[in-house]
Amino acid sequence: MSRTEYTDTAPVHAAASRIAQTVSTAFRGKPETVDHILAAFFSGGHVLLEDVPGTGKTILARAIAKAVDLPFSRIQCTSDLMPADITGVSVFSPRTQKFRFRKGPLMSTIVLVDELNRATPRTQSALLEAMAEGQISADGRLFPLSDLFFVIATENPVEQEGTFPLPEAQKDRFLLSVSPGYPSADDERLILESHRRSGHPVDDIAPVTGADDLRLCKRLVTEVHVDPAVRDYMLALSTATRNDPRIALGASPRGTLALYRVSQALAAIRGRSWVVPEDVKELLVPCFLKRILLSTEYLARGYKVADLVAEIAETIPVPVSRDV
Repeated sequence: MSRTEYTDTAPVHAAASRIAQTVSTAFRGKPETVDHILAAFFSGGHVLLEDVPGTGKTILARAIAKAVDLPFSRIQCTSDLMPADITGVSVFSPRTQKFRFRKGPLMSTIVLVDELNRATPRTQSALLEAMAEGQISADGRLFPLSDLFFVIATENPVEQEGTFPLPEAQKDRFLLSVSPGYPSADDERLILESHRRSGHPVDDIAPVTGADDLRLCKRLVTEVHVDPAVRDYMLALSTATRNDPRIALGASPRGTLALYRVSQALAAIRGRSWVVPEDVKELLVPCFLKRILLSTEYLARGYKVADLVAEIAETIPVPVSRDV
């Protein structure tokens, strides 16, 4: 297969560039953070934003939603939030003497779920069904969700009191776990400058793409070429996590597939029609972070999953394919 026969991913690169440039007017941080979120979106997955309070997680989600011009809703999770509060409920109308179903915020297209681990397991399971099946069960009926349905959930890893840790099944439904991190000194200076003006920068964001363009992007990323050597590289990385004695639970086949899909999307976002090993290495930690469990011994020693995954990656030879 020659490179000239590869799928033209220019529309993906163009759409991602417009979105990233627009989002950057409200969110000041690492450019790859937006790229990774868009890669998950274009791959048909969902994202977990995990970082300390005040690093712009909510602003980032709102900015992306406004830039893509899709219906947006926000769910603030609390311990008393019930499944019906997010899926919807039947309400009796005295005027018509009939019950009418009132849709919940989960039936939007882009859904921001703030502080997900504060929701009870019952409410978390309702979200899991929507993410996994693309539909919602409510009032004895099934409601299909948009083909562009996308969940951006946030967690605060520092404050654990009054929280309900996500079960492994739900963690695995998030394609990527992304940490925006603290902004650089220059970015933080720009944040201060932007707040000298009245209003919030997010309010000034105008849509730069629409549903049809996004559907095209989702289709094109599935056609991005992955060289057999790069596929074997992904498999070697996954296998290494399963064989490492410091790891109690390695990456599942679903995790390998997630790495494959999101690497295709990132390649297209970066303007290529083929995946290179650098795409895989860049996404390895965000993709495997919530899919790996350390053994009790090494957890007690203070080992971190991210550091261990990065260390494992250095032990696997990087392939050289004709596309690199």
